[in-house]
Amino acid sequence: MSDDCCGVGKAGSSVCELPAAQPRAEREGLPCPECGQAGKPVEGQTVRALVAVSLREVPQGDYLFCRTRDCPVVYFGEKRQAVFVKAQVRERVYQKEPDSPDVWICYCFRHSVGEVTVGRREERDRIVAHISAGIKADECACDLRNPQGSCCLGNVNARIKQVAGELSPASPAP
Repeated sequence: MSDDCCGVGKAGSSVCELPAAQPRAEREGLPCPECGQAGKPVEGQTVRALVAVSLREVPQGDYLFCRTRDCPVVYFGEKRQAVFVKAQVRERVYQKEPDSPDVWICYCFRHSVGEVTVGRREERDRIVAHISAGIKADECACDLRNPQGSCCLGNVNARIKQVAGELSPASPAP
């Protein structure tokens, strides 16, 4: 795992050394068709794994992930070939519901928002250690299980810092 892939500033920017089928094209900045905010590139396999529709309804192509909390769109095609909203995704999306205690913040090792916001510092440290050990053991599948298509550890660390009062609660890490 690289040192910066899962840091607060880099949350979701890579997939913790998981190899991609092919390099991602730089698509950062294409606006969501609903809210207009810049989308984050996500692999097509992530979209196909997480949408709860027939795969015949998921056109081939490049997709982006909308991180905007109040926007119903989760994934949208680079060429607007498809748009998928929260109701069409198999998992509840942390970025859309960051204050819901029962939403997963770590999809691979099943840690909820509530687990990282309630309890003692030792428990939160244990969760980070558990996730980190899983990543180091190559037991994660962030690209298939996490709706953002990349590592959760930056989100987890940002949330823990927020709970500790070190970050403003404005929004989850990108």
